[in-house]
Amino acid sequence: MSTAPASYAPVRVEAVLEAPLSRWLWLVKWLMLIPHYVVLFFLYIAFTLVSIVAFFAILFTERYPRGLFDFNVGVLRWTWRVSYYGYAGLGTDRYPPFSLGPEPDYPARLDIAYPERLSRGLVLVKWWLLAIPHYIVIAFLAGGASAGWWGGGLIAVLTVIAAVVLAFTEKYPKDIFDLVVGFDRWVIRVAAYTSLMTDEYPPFRLDMGGSEPAPASVSGL
Repeated sequence: MSTAPASYAPVRVEAVLEAPLSRWLWLVKWLMLIPHYVVLFFLYIAFTLVSIVAFFAILFTERYPRGLFDFNVGVLRWTWRVSYYGYAGLGTDRYPPFSLGPEPDYPARLDIAYPERLSRGLVLVKWWLLAIPHYIVIAFLAGGASAGWWGGGLIAVLTVIAAVVLAFTEKYPKDIFDLVVGFDRWVIRVAAYTSLMTDEYPPFRLDMGGSEPAPASVSGL
């Protein structure tokens, strides 16, 4: 029996490429996002403290306290929306909401399934030792992202290329969009794993496009 790779179910990252997009708004989005950057600075201080508390909770109880989990998911959601509006996507001109909630109508969406149990042993090593291969990849893709925050690397280069094409053609290249979102999805999966929110090891697989891949079917030989 052969089994194709399954969809990475615990972490779902989705994005919609909206049209039309402004040809020149991307030049000032960094300025428009300053209020979000200020709020996210403080949110990530809280995110770090919550992750430390969750570390000990998992170590002693095998559970990630639900309220803390929901807060950290909210921070990652907020980050993904800001990043998608900004220079890790530029896929929408709709200003991101100041919200920790799911915001299902926004074109950038993130959901992480709550784990009923987490491994005591993995919590000691997954965020540093087991994640080292992924950290190397992310350093190339995102310029050294941490806990879902990124703003450089290959993702930014491809996004700027798409912005220049948009400026001259009024169209965002679909192939670049699919690749950029695939790279973003990789970064977010690793962020969720290293933030202790799942025990599912992130796959070394580039799932491109705005939608999560459908679960693979199992076929017999």
